[in-house]
Amino acid sequence: MAQDLIRRLSDRGYRARVVKIERLNELRTEIETRRAEGLISEAFFNSWLAGFVFAPPESLPDARSLIVAAVGQPHVRFIFTVNGKRVPLVVPPTYIHSRGTDKQAGDDLAEVLAPDGYRVVRAAVPKKLLAVRSGLAVYGKNNITYVDGTGSFHQLVAVYSDLPCEQDEWREPRMMERCQECFACLNNCPTGAITAERFLVYAEKCITFYNEEPSDVPFPAWLNPASHDLLVGCLRCQQVCPTNMDIKEWFEDGAEFTADETKLLLDGTAPDRLPEEMVKKMEESGFVEIIGVLPRNLKVLLERTES
Repeated sequence: MAQDLIRRLSDRGYRARVVKIERLNELRTEIETRRAEGLISEAFFNSWLAGFVFAPPESLPDARSLIVAAVGQPHVRFIFTVNGKRVPLVVPPTYIHSRGTDKQAGDDLAEVLAPDGYRVVRAAVPKKLLAVRSGLAVYGKNNITYVDGTGSFHQLVAVYSDLPCEQDEWREPRMMERCQECFACLNNCPTGAITAERFLVYAEKCITFYNEEPSDVPFPAWLNPASHDLLVGCLRCQQVCPTNMDIKEWFEDGAEFTADETKLLLDGTAPDRLPEEMVKKMEESGFVEIIGVLPRNLKVLLERTES
């Protein structure tokens, strides 16, 4: 039954795996162990991992499985106008239309299972770890997940289901074989977050950890402004990864902002005070989903462009 689900989801463009509900305890143990051993910093845990829930929700107390799925996503290129110049800046996968993608994936999973009488409810679990443990993905040396066909450019979705799962392919976390002799990501990381001394990256050194913060939170003094190259997140380790070579130029065009609109973004103008047409453009392109990290990120990138 689980294999039939995977096949039907594949027909819709998803890659997926199904595991027993009992795997929840193993996910929790692994996260707690990494934290206790100091491999996950308290700052990173409190910001990004503390919200995990390792128990089925009340709305589906008889959950019998966890389903994790991956859907490929491109980079999105936005255009800003400064001093008469059109400046292209990129948002990497998972940031734009992420909520819509998550909802659509959940709806598709529910639709595929409904004819057989099964339900799904979204799961707040460590999706990267679940994807690797289930066999859906493998880790790169940069601790980012790679899935066949989409490399690291994908969004993961996890749900609980009452679909039975008697057997699964639970496995130890593994790194891509080609990573053993490859140091491209390590050598291209500007902050030293990726090292040869341990498998887990130093998340507290990663640019993404800081440029996903609200715009009123300043960057730490040690972080070189020249290290930034995206409106949010960082792709330096993924851009040089051999596994991504065939898809690293996978882009779609987002909105273009006039000089006046660019200034409004740099000034941190509240969305409810922006021109109606500008808000509509932002909503349609998904740009509104990253408005909270502007103007700080935009400012540092435009200053680098002008220098």
